[in-house]
Amino acid sequence: MMGKILAASIVVSALIAGIAIYYLQVYAYYDEITAGSPEARVTLTTADGAVEEIAVTDFRGIDSDSSPIRYRACFRLTVTPDATTHRPYDGAEPLVAPGWFDCFDAREIGEALAAGQASAWMGEENHRYGIDRIVTVLPDGRAFAWQQINACGKEVFDGNPAPPGCPAPPVR
Repeated sequence: MMGKILAASIVVSALIAGIAIYYLQVYAYYDEITAGSPEARVTLTTADGAVEEIAVTDFRGIDSDSSPIRYRACFRLTVTPDATTHRPYDGAEPLVAPGWFDCFDAREIGEALAAGQASAWMGEENHRYGIDRIVTVLPDGRAFAWQQINACGKEVFDGNPAPPGCPAPPVR
């Protein structure tokens, strides 16, 4: 009888731990960003390297203090970026958002980018050290933003020195 109680307590403990881990990963650390807040500011980098704020409508966003790459946003742009005025972004790879944040579909965005139907733009280089903010625009006018590790961040976060051309990493 004691073995059954012990086995049942192990199973119940594992189930509770699994549910807690799922909740923590998918819900607990995300905060919704309200339109008009400083975190809802959307920027594009101009062709000459300046960062300019752009007006958007229908903004929805999430972010987390636990990781700099958990930022996701969905919105509509009031201007259409083009390569003569704004800096395109090569290598954009949308990161998956939690299922409850249903306006951001990384698969749809990635397929549109791969097919050349969407355009990716530098929102802000080194928004935080080693992290770029990317803005992508679909043909139907929907736009999305997320943060992605750049080449400088990949090296420095792996414990290597910053590659040539990268800013000096922050002192810890």
